[in-house]
Amino acid sequence: MPLFKRSLTLHGHRTSLALEPEFWDVVDAHIKADKRSLASLIAEIDDSRDPEDPLSSAVRLWVLRQLRAT
Repeated sequence: MPLFKRSLTLHGHRTSLALEPEFWDVVDAHIKADKRSLASLIAEIDDSRDPEDPLSSAVRLWVLRQLRAT
């Protein structure tokens, strides 16, 4: 399954994040519903993750929690 990469500024630094399209679909729906930016959501996830865990894994776990909550 291909990964799709998006670039964003996170805490003042440019970075990119690669996820499967299905994960991006959930992220996109959430930011659209909340009327917020991708960068603000990813920064929130980044701030709450263990620094030893990859950001992409933290986003995937966030998506899983969102889906379980519905």
